[in-house]
Amino acid sequence: MYETSDLHKRVARYEAALDELRAAHQDVRNVLVDQVLYERWQQIGIELGFAAPATAQGADEQGRPMSEAWAGR
Repeated sequence: MYETSDLHKRVARYEAALDELRAAHQDVRNVLVDQVLYERWQQIGIELGFAAPATAQGADEQGRPMSEAWAGR
């Protein structure tokens, strides 16, 4: 049987790991939402007849500055 102090340590480690997992889940979710929103924004632009300038397309391949704008919201 676990001693009380050992049990408290294990519970604290479990809670810390759970908090870390939740934070990682939120980070992944934010990246995926960002990607979906950007792709939808591009699709809407194309449907409306807008074409991305060549420099923006190059930035898209290198990390997309637009991602930072969405992430700030």
